[in-house]
Amino acid sequence: MHSLADSATTGLPTADTGLPSADGAVAHTLLNCLLREVSGPEHQSVVADGHLLLRLPRCGALLRVALRRTSLFGAHRFAGPVTERRRDGWTEIGWRRLAELTQDELSLRTGVRNEEFLAQVASSHDAVEAALTSVRGTDVGDPYLASEQALLFGHRFHPTPKARTGDAHDWAAFAPEAGAVFPLRYLAVRPELTAGESAEAWADEELDALREVPEGYRLLPVHPWQYEHLREHPLLRAALERGDVLDLGTGGREFAATASVRTLYDGRTFLKFSLNVRITNCLRKNSSYELTGAVALTRLLAPALDDLAERFPGAAVLREPAYRSLALPGPNGVPDRELLEGFGVIVREGLPRRLVPGATALLAAAVADEFPVSGAQIGRLLPDGSPETALDWWAAYLELLLPPVLAAYFHHGLVLEPHLQNVLVCVDAAGMPAQVLFRDLEGTKLLPEHHADTLAGLPSDVAGPMTYDALRGWDRVVYCLFVNHVAELLAALADLHPSLEGDLWATVREAVERYAAREGCPPRLAALLAGVPLPAKANLLTRWERKADREAGYVRLASPLAESILAGSVAR
Repeated sequence: MHSLADSATTGLPTADTGLPSADGAVAHTLLNCLLREVSGPEHQSVVADGHLLLRLPRCGALLRVALRRTSLFGAHRFAGPVTERRRDGWTEIGWRRLAELTQDELSLRTGVRNEEFLAQVASSHDAVEAALTSVRGTDVGDPYLASEQALLFGHRFHPTPKARTGDAHDWAAFAPEAGAVFPLRYLAVRPELTAGESAEAWADEELDALREVPEGYRLLPVHPWQYEHLREHPLLRAALERGDVLDLGTGGREFAATASVRTLYDGRTFLKFSLNVRITNCLRKNSSYELTGAVALTRLLAPALDDLAERFPGAAVLREPAYRSLALPGPNGVPDRELLEGFGVIVREGLPRRLVPGATALLAAAVADEFPVSGAQIGRLLPDGSPETALDWWAAYLELLLPPVLAAYFHHGLVLEPHLQNVLVCVDAAGMPAQVLFRDLEGTKLLPEHHADTLAGLPSDVAGPMTYDALRGWDRVVYCLFVNHVAELLAALADLHPSLEGDLWATVREAVERYAAREGCPPRLAALLAGVPLPAKANLLTRWERKADREAGYVRLASPLAESILAGSVAR
């Protein structure tokens, strides 16, 4: 593991790429979290003389960082090292010191000490440092896969965006930011010892076509890392010795790691595997209710998704019609849960099934990245780079993105989760938006008042995790859509043209107004347009309190949609 020693190179770029160092990226990300969740809401921050000053009120630390660009949304761009006020003046500090101050402030604030925190920040730092050693350039291979594998620094409002259990260098063979492409491991399993469901025949056929198996067996693809993790499980070892399970080894066509690490893609189909690895907040394995829930949602949502696709032909959802796993019974005769969940794989539609002809799909998170390393960055998509083209691009994109998400909530009681890593921006040959694709049904929830009968027909362990109440669902939609996605992609455009930020937010408001006018302006949209504070997921506090993602709280941010903030912007 990387040394936890402090560093004096916090804000310096790496010498050969122009990207920030791992030290600088980690420090700035921690500062983002403190500003959004701690010091900002408690009015302990100010912008003055080209700097952000931020106080941690309980531990008494005063911090300062230079600003590359201010933001109407408070999501400023930082430059250079973080400094701390001491008796002899401002002293540069490194990421380790900043992490320690964060730990001290949160311990005093909550009365609880999280002994994992510093190690998780260090793990994220290690992963960023390892990723920076593998930067490959901007035009390597397929542009879609390049965008999936371009996220070197991760979520800039998460304290440990690249944290993973295990050694960062050992992950190089499977990490997307290392450009990982590899064959799968395959097991042949007696049919009666497999678990699975399929809502569409093609999904099972895709799994079966990956590799031939001996007669009397069924194929089970496995992530190679997960196989090494579970290979010594006693029930699996016994099944291998009996011949009920055959280890076929690795082989077949190669799959590429996508941004989520555990979802792999071969150009035809996405396979979402279990990994017994904590990535950011959560252990990334497919729980039994997620396996069955993915197929259940694909079935249940078909009419709603078909309706949305008809009403909004520029948008589509990648569905998850099948899962398969290993069902070896334990002493009680019930399939062993560790193996069932650990070997569970979900089949997701690939791009050929939904992408409009002639369009190129790009991960939205890569398009919005503050420090892009692939051809997906917004500046390379704009045909001429002019402010007028930037506004036209933005208006076209919002018309594809916003209406289907809002209609899903208001018309169908569906809470989509359109954060940057769950959306693909699909552009035409000129770089203009042509389509958006939404993915990952794990985050899609139902509002009980819309789906009471459907939910009543499902097992409680499946129906429960599949729901949000209306308020929590709305917070999730607004956070993912406006705070995580729109604000961050807008920031990337504002980096190109800082004077346009007000006009970009005005364009967002106009897009919401158009949708609201067509739908009679539901009260929640009226409040949004009135400028009520926007919910931002409290990633730092959630991580500190060791809560599940579903239990994450929100902080409230002043809304750039309020007309008073937009006063003076140039009308389009």
